[in-house]
Amino acid sequence: MPFTIRPAHSDDAEPAAALRRTVFPYQLMSAAEVRRKIAEPTPAQRGAIWVACSDGTVVGWAACGLNSWTSEEGVGFLTLHVHPDHRRAGIGTELVSRTDSHLADIGARRVQVFAAAESVDFAVAQGFAPTREMHFASLDPRVLPPCPPTPAGVDLVPIAAVDPRLVYDADTAASLDEPSAAPIDSFDYDEWLTEVWSAPMLDHDLSTAAMVDGKVACFTAVQTDGDRAWSGMTGTVRGHRGRGLAKLVKSTALARAASAGIVRASTSMDARNAPMLAINGWLGYRRVATQIGLTR
Repeated sequence: MPFTIRPAHSDDAEPAAALRRTVFPYQLMSAAEVRRKIAEPTPAQRGAIWVACSDGTVVGWAACGLNSWTSEEGVGFLTLHVHPDHRRAGIGTELVSRTDSHLADIGARRVQVFAAAESVDFAVAQGFAPTREMHFASLDPRVLPPCPPTPAGVDLVPIAAVDPRLVYDADTAASLDEPSAAPIDSFDYDEWLTEVWSAPMLDHDLSTAAMVDGKVACFTAVQTDGDRAWSGMTGTVRGHRGRGLAKLVKSTALARAASAGIVRASTSMDARNAPMLAINGWLGYRRVATQIGLTR
């Protein structure tokens, strides 16, 4: 079928979110989150977003820009997906052409992308080379092992009760050790407030922090959309590792999610992150998909 490609606008939020849920059913993406990405882009990313439409329906999406959370200069990102019923019609190739041009214009030197197994060959044909694996897993939070005991001197609280600056301090500290194709070492507080703390899907009541001496020693961020949840970043600050705090906060957050009506929780794990793979295995997460990280 013929298709057209144009810049995305706010009215595309609902169909674009539905498209993403079709392509990646194990990931979370609300219309509110998509609308914010379109209407309130991060200036430092210098990004652009396009949609592909066929017969008036959004069947493709592409977004690109610069990674604004790393000190490495010229690291670009690319997100692209096409509805399964509309593949092999030239939509992906045309979207890549648009993103290539924009990334060149904004000075990207290296571009990173993730691809589902069935899309790896397409990415390789566009010049990308595989560099890493990301596993996706899900569980029913109503069926969990008993929560570990809380160590003495540790208080478990929802992040809604924590000064966001303290959460930011823990997030930036823990992110330095996050497996990544580029170091996560350069995002300022104001950008973090907008992109992380104020993100439409972040649930401040379910996201949980372990407080020690008035500071965040460990935390887990939980995003929700209806009866589904996504466990995003879980991080423990150096000096507090090896105490089981990550297992404790994730277990607590998932139990709270079940009480709040969540019936399916999902997460992602870099294949190199052995500690988190072990924690998620203990919690009962079961792998549902693997994506390949590629760089060009």
